[in-house]
Amino acid sequence: MANVYETVIGLEVHVELATQTKIFCGCSTAFGGAPNTHTCPVCTGMPGTLPVLNRQVVEHAIAVGLATNCSIAAHCRFDRKNYFYPDNPQNYQISQLYQPICRDGYVEIDVQTPEGDRRDAAETDNRKRVRIHEIHMEEDAGKLIHDGESGRSLVDYNRAGVPLIEIVSEPDMRSAEEVIAYLEKLRTTIQYLGASDCKLQEGSMRADVNLSVREVGVQTLGTRTEMKNLNSFHAIRNAIAGERERQIRLLEAGEQVVQETRRWDDAKGVSYSMRSKEDAQDYRYFPEPDLAPLHIDDTWIAQIRARQPELREARMERYQRTYALPMYDIRLLTDSKQLSDLFEETVACGAQPKKVSNWLMGEALRLLRERDMDPEEICFTPEHLAALIGLVEQKEITNTVAKEVFAVMFTQGVDPRRYVEENGLKTLQDADALRRVAAQVLADNPQSVADYRNGKEKAISFLVGQTMKAMKGQADPLKVREILQSML
Repeated sequence: MANVYETVIGLEVHVELATQTKIFCGCSTAFGGAPNTHTCPVCTGMPGTLPVLNRQVVEHAIAVGLATNCSIAAHCRFDRKNYFYPDNPQNYQISQLYQPICRDGYVEIDVQTPEGDRRDAAETDNRKRVRIHEIHMEEDAGKLIHDGESGRSLVDYNRAGVPLIEIVSEPDMRSAEEVIAYLEKLRTTIQYLGASDCKLQEGSMRADVNLSVREVGVQTLGTRTEMKNLNSFHAIRNAIAGERERQIRLLEAGEQVVQETRRWDDAKGVSYSMRSKEDAQDYRYFPEPDLAPLHIDDTWIAQIRARQPELREARMERYQRTYALPMYDIRLLTDSKQLSDLFEETVACGAQPKKVSNWLMGEALRLLRERDMDPEEICFTPEHLAALIGLVEQKEITNTVAKEVFAVMFTQGVDPRRYVEENGLKTLQDADALRRVAAQVLADNPQSVADYRNGKEKAISFLVGQTMKAMKGQADPLKVREILQSML
């Protein structure tokens, strides 16, 4: 009988914090600047320079720690992690090893567990608790850019010194689905806090996957490997599946899994060994001599706790009570704080909640997907969406025209009322004009007329569609149906 293996996964999630300046200097953290323009002697490691801690970095770290049920350290300090790499201008990274700012937290995720699968003691129903070992603050490194044509590697230090928190989980996850659920929970929590935009495609959220396998029923952990800096859920899912299969093949062949760092090539669907996995002693950590230990008193923590915004779970419960929306709507709307805020502000302008939800979940999400945009890039205002919904309710425009207007509003932020007026898109109320168009449609489609008169009720829908097409969507379809029926 073949062995049955269990996957054991822990994550190290790096999150770039949403500060205006870097962690130890005043350089900009803005994404996309020309190479090496957001730099200074401090973040490029010039001799004689001294770091100064950015207070907002500490406050963001505490806020994330509170939201993930961590204990906040009264005393913490920074350490030097020593290693040489071209994107690391100081030859060390300022991080936290011995006394991190947050410890012993957890988040709860929704999991779909097949019947009969083993559940952990902390798991009940479809909820699972993933423990967080620690959260620590550190500075980011620069970025290497490899030029395939010349064979050279260039370095951009704009990212060097950008503030990070690293969220280190316990090895509590057992599948790619649980990993994605955990990352989505972290992402929405941190976005609601305003601590980071968590854009994987821009590198402001990156995950290192530590994975091992063991036979089901065995309690000791297997030898783990680490796959670094995976920056999409698709890559993470594929990397987990590929590494699990690779390790099982080794064990089934009687070979050993080597503890190492591996690089996942998502295009080829394979991973490659990068280097043997380092331990803490390999980095020769010692206390950072240029930064004093940090004292975090209860008053400071209480001030940050009092400023904590409403997080997604609380907002979902409020939506159920206040708006009586289906849970499907609530989940989609609250998945993005930007979309959720837009929903609430549009309702506050007088629009009906369900109608606002329909527009955002339908046309807005469709256009976001088509254009590969984030909700933060939406440029129309809540007032404009409420006005568009009002135009439809008052039958000043048809649904067909409303979708056309919404598409323009989505990309250009136009005032829908003005756009409708300037482009002559109001619903045509002239009954005589409608009759003339309907008569022409009936004359052009004798077979459909005959079908309807022979009892085929569906034929009228085709004739309504043809009339609406001739009217360029500027007619009330109910009125069109009424006129066609009377003429037939």
